[in-house]
Amino acid sequence: MSEPLVIIGQGMAATKLVEELSSRALGRYSIIVIGKEPYRAYNRVLLSSLLAGEISASDLELKSGDWWRRQGVTNIYGRGVSAIDRLAKTVTLENGVSFAYEKLVFATGSHPISLPIPGMDLPGVMTFRVMADVEAMMSGARPGRPAVVIGGGLLGIEAAYGLAQAGVKVTLIHLMDRLMERQLDAPAAELLKLQVEAKGVEILLSAQTARVTGNGKAEAVVLADGRVIPADLVVCAIGIKPNADLARAAGLDANRGILVDDGLQTSDPSVFALGECAEHRGIAYGLVEPAYEQARILARRLSGDRDALYPGSVLATHLKVSGVSVFSAGDFLVEDKDAIIFKDEGRGVYKKLVIENEYLAGAVLYGDTADGLWYLDLMRSKAEVAGIRHDLIFGPQLGA
Repeated sequence: MSEPLVIIGQGMAATKLVEELSSRALGRYSIIVIGKEPYRAYNRVLLSSLLAGEISASDLELKSGDWWRRQGVTNIYGRGVSAIDRLAKTVTLENGVSFAYEKLVFATGSHPISLPIPGMDLPGVMTFRVMADVEAMMSGARPGRPAVVIGGGLLGIEAAYGLAQAGVKVTLIHLMDRLMERQLDAPAAELLKLQVEAKGVEILLSAQTARVTGNGKAEAVVLADGRVIPADLVVCAIGIKPNADLARAAGLDANRGILVDDGLQTSDPSVFALGECAEHRGIAYGLVEPAYEQARILARRLSGDRDALYPGSVLATHLKVSGVSVFSAGDFLVEDKDAIIFKDEGRGVYKKLVIENEYLAGAVLYGDTADGLWYLDLMRSKAEVAGIRHDLIFGPQLGA
């Protein structure tokens, strides 16, 4: 008889876990996947493309209804979980329906962070994280009218890009001195700034948001230095935090995220967590690739492979931002380390490789990221690169 497995959350991490389980333990589990959003799992990475009108909502769907049925999965969406009874091993939905489990997996993702400033509760102020946010932005955006996006990380840039492509007059406000300061060094960030500005977005760096003002709705953003930026629409995209609320209510150990060990197991041996909601060795990853790595390991564990362990991920970012490919991995921000740098301003290409003790310690690629995974493999395998240093910047064709 199949063992009941309940997965709370129906995002990219949960979908990857089901995909991996289907190839390893088909028939071993009777799987129920529960999602609060009123849609089947979709690709959040493409939300800005939806906002820009470049794709339709159906293009975001990760797997069709037929795919879920072929895996034998009961796929429940548009229903949140209200309670978990770990003693009775039951999960109860908001409508009162309960399901029993032998194994439970949290894949609840994250919450957007909102600024603790006046005016954030005004109509017209929103976050950018899920499909409903995009729908609200599309409803509130007006071509030619002003909008402000707060936050110059990936989410903020993507929101600004999508709104600009929709004809909105966008100002992007960022507290730091460069865009995507965690993923890019200063030269790469400057190239990105020029690219985003070329899309019609005004960028204000080293700018602190003090409050949002308006008479019954958002009308302007006021900066700490007194500048007033008109805005019919204000999008706050300053970051995310793990969604561990339900796990805490169930009595599981949690810090920023749900605490898990190298087997992705929580403080309850029958309960696991992965993706943005999980905290492993003090790190809560907010990227897709670590979630996929965790899904592969957890699928092996749930399939009976006790040797499968998650050691953590080499932090890597491989994205397309405002139409430009960027990649970064490892330790690339320390200025006093040995570095190889290549820059072609005409092509909009920048590469930086950081070498430490004859090993590749970090990499930043902008505009040409074709060799990113090769560099990541060199970092993960700790392969010596001293013998190929002269050709390393040109990738595996010459560096291998």
